[in-house]
Amino acid sequence: MDIRGIIENLTLAIVLVDQDLRIRYLNPAGEECLGTGVRHALGRPLTGFIQDAGGDFIAHIRRSIATGNPVTEHEVCVRRPGTDEITINCTITPLAMGDTVECLLEITCIDHLIRISREEHLLSENLATRNMLRGLAHEIKNPLGGLRGAAQLLAKELGEERLQMYTDVIIGEADRLRKLVDSMFEPKVTPEKQELNVHNVLEHVRRLAVAELSDDIVIRTDYDPSIPPLHADYDLLVQAVLNIVGNAVRAVELQGEVNLKTRVLRQITIGETCHRLVVLISVTDNGCGIPEDLKPQIFFPMISGSAEGTGLGLPLAQSLVHLHGGLIEFDSDPGLTEFRILLPLNGTGY
Repeated sequence: MDIRGIIENLTLAIVLVDQDLRIRYLNPAGEECLGTGVRHALGRPLTGFIQDAGGDFIAHIRRSIATGNPVTEHEVCVRRPGTDEITINCTITPLAMGDTVECLLEITCIDHLIRISREEHLLSENLATRNMLRGLAHEIKNPLGGLRGAAQLLAKELGEERLQMYTDVIIGEADRLRKLVDSMFEPKVTPEKQELNVHNVLEHVRRLAVAELSDDIVIRTDYDPSIPPLHADYDLLVQAVLNIVGNAVRAVELQGEVNLKTRVLRQITIGETCHRLVVLISVTDNGCGIPEDLKPQIFFPMISGSAEGTGLGLPLAQSLVHLHGGLIEFDSDPGLTEFRILLPLNGTGY
């Protein structure tokens, strides 16, 4: 592998700008940091993609070019247009290129490191949740088995067909509840994966959700049509997304809005694996938000901010996404809640 290939695979964001701060080069990690693709960025001003957020980051770059002295900045707050602030560490190195000076930026997004730590916590939490759900399923199915067995014995003792009809109802309902417990608490261990279009999944969920909406609530979509096929279990993915969209719909009130968005993210670490490409499914709503005291426990079973909620939808969704090597994370404030489903594209991990 040549030096360019090595730079292309770095998780460190590398951005090269000229003396007018126009972008000359950026690696895939740089694309992720600036929130843009290399083709769109080349030749454009750096300030079109990253701006000061109360600091002097851009001024430090200009000063480094003017003086020829490298600078290292720690915990600098910057903002990408249209997004929240991010915190970065950056080494600024001026490079003499004949009669001109270019500047090499080595950027580490600290928020990214914080997110990795949070994801590790979520994965650990998900494992605990799955173990808890298995135990709960076992405790529920034991009395169901006893109930079914007693009904079968009772049916043998009853001579009248009219009375056996009632035992048939008991047996049938016990079987139905057992299947329900299996589907809710013990999802398939091995997903039946196939090549699928993630937008077909989202449109399926959207149609189901629209059927239950009032006229005052709308679902808007913002899909990236360039997303390649995803290797996933269609039914499990529908169930996971439906659980999240259902929560969003129930959270909004009059004039409520739910948004479904898809994007491809680059150089994303999930657990111990760094994936070159990850599909992002974003579900946002403008409801009241998740109470602060529930946020640390939101993926545990029986935890719900709604009186009508079972507290099982999010733990199940997390488990189903985890079966695909993915993860669900969230941010929530009054007026804006976002759940993000991260699903690795097949063969992009290392």
